[in-house]
Amino acid sequence: MVRETVFRSEDVPAPERFDYWRELMFAPVHMSSDHADDFQASMRLLELGSVYVSPQAFQSMRFHRTPRLIRQSDPELFHISLVRRGRRGIVQRGQEAVYGPGDLCVLDSSRPFDCLAIGRARPVESVGIVVPKKMLAPAGSAVDKLIGHPISGREGFGSLLAQFLAGVTTGTGSFNSSDGPRLGGIVLDLLSGFLAQALEAEELLTPETHRQTLVLRVRSFVRSHLHDPQLTPRTIAAAHHISTSYLHRLFQHEEETIAAWIRHQRLERARRDLADPALRTTPIHVIAARWCFPRPADFTRAFRAVYGVPPKEYRNQAQRIAE
Repeated sequence: MVRETVFRSEDVPAPERFDYWRELMFAPVHMSSDHADDFQASMRLLELGSVYVSPQAFQSMRFHRTPRLIRQSDPELFHISLVRRGRRGIVQRGQEAVYGPGDLCVLDSSRPFDCLAIGRARPVESVGIVVPKKMLAPAGSAVDKLIGHPISGREGFGSLLAQFLAGVTTGTGSFNSSDGPRLGGIVLDLLSGFLAQALEAEELLTPETHRQTLVLRVRSFVRSHLHDPQLTPRTIAAAHHISTSYLHRLFQHEEETIAAWIRHQRLERARRDLADPALRTTPIHVIAARWCFPRPADFTRAFRAVYGVPPKEYRNQAQRIAE
């Protein structure tokens, strides 16, 4: 399992909770809150190599970083937050902006900032990414231009980043500890693409990062079109304005060819449907056809090759476990 540290305010005596929360911040800050006497908060800190990802929920508060604090200690980090609930008002570099759900904001530990996070009747929720500034070079050298400007997490690389964060923060049990650095590498690639797109400066991407980000865009496109029988390397290449041969070259560096990966993803969707109690009365051939396996015999053969048992037996096993 990916290395994970969990903080829950109820595990700490009430008078100590707010100070403990302050110690969890990515850089030294001054903090205040109307709820400081009995602060309610939770955080999971996932260690992904040199990158840290932290889903968190907390009551309304204000935190600010001053020039004096920066002189005392500067870890030289970027902190990128995806706001999930509540609103944030942030002032940094003379720029003032308000961030709502679905927005991404960038903070620089080397610059003073003032942040007010408001959750009203419900906690503020966000997912933070902490990354050493040197890890984002050369794209990181232009990040100053993004500070103080909300960036959408609903489209482009922002959407890819938000989708990845949702997956990695809810499915840590499916990863081994050795997967942490690889997941961190994906985060860095997505961040580089996200920053370059936001800056409209894709020339900042290294060739390898450009390849990785294009692969991630292709994977996202494929996942959203798995039900389409017309999904082929040719149509995928056309949708991304690249040649089919270049698409195949992209996947030469991956564990599977593009065609094999599509097939695997469709089998995995079918497997999930077979295990779903709500679909137990749906005929297996209907589920197979839904995921572009029109010939039941071909589906059975492919399913057995990957999962070791035929679809009917897998469904029966899954239902017995669920009962």
